[in-house]
Amino acid sequence: MTVKQLSSRLRDMLAAKFDAGEAHAIERIIIEHCLNMSPVDAIIKADMQIPDFTENKATGMAERVRNGEPVQYVVGHARFCGFDFKVTPAVLIPRPETAQLVDMITDRHSYEKDLRVLDCGTGSGCIAITLARALKFPEVTAIDISADALEIARENESRIGADIIFRQKDILSLDLPGEWDVIVSNPPYVLESERTAMESHVLDHEPHQALFVPDTDPLRFYSAIIAYASSHLAKRGSVYFEINPMEADRYSSLASSFGFRHTDIVTDMYGRKRFAIISRQ
Repeated sequence: MTVKQLSSRLRDMLAAKFDAGEAHAIERIIIEHCLNMSPVDAIIKADMQIPDFTENKATGMAERVRNGEPVQYVVGHARFCGFDFKVTPAVLIPRPETAQLVDMITDRHSYEKDLRVLDCGTGSGCIAITLARALKFPEVTAIDISADALEIARENESRIGADIIFRQKDILSLDLPGEWDVIVSNPPYVLESERTAMESHVLDHEPHQALFVPDTDPLRFYSAIIAYASSHLAKRGSVYFEINPMEADRYSSLASSFGFRHTDIVTDMYGRKRFAIISRQ
């Protein structure tokens, strides 16, 4: 079988579940992973013969994706802000909205040096590691309650090349000393009542601990972080959140109750109220 034939077979396998564009994107990820070929290489080497074991590996991966497993978990990594992060079901798959959150931080702080940064609920480490690589000489600390997630984050730190201080901590009982110039978090924010509207590949594979909050206390993690920030955020510092658009109107009053004068709600690439930036000034 040639590279071209394998590509066609993978798309045919995926066509029953995904539209043509998504099937092609998944096929490219599998081809790149199994053959170590970029999309351009796959075109140039379209007639190259591939061994049977590589064909079987690729079609096996396509079958797993067809059966509902996220392709990022199948290949074991996900692309985020130009880096490949190892991912397993112990961590959430990084999403484009989170990359937008990171871009906002790097854009606003691109000229500052030696910032102290705290990432709350780091998961795969994608936010902390990307900021450590993008900012000028930052000191980055990242926390997570999950030991399994921290193990993945440390692997990503090593393979991508960054210098992060990792701590196993619960956001709901933050007790780290010192002041921070930037506090960032993409905490659990999906309401339990939203489960029925979510796609099965998320519900069946991604960690629920990192996704859901009770409908009766949807801002529990935000409240804990803002309370901590009220005494540990530097005078000119900012808190950056990814948020649930359904609760967007509640963040300003929550921040005000802890003495923060300014809350900026920012829309994502789809026009949804997805981010909150909180500061004293």
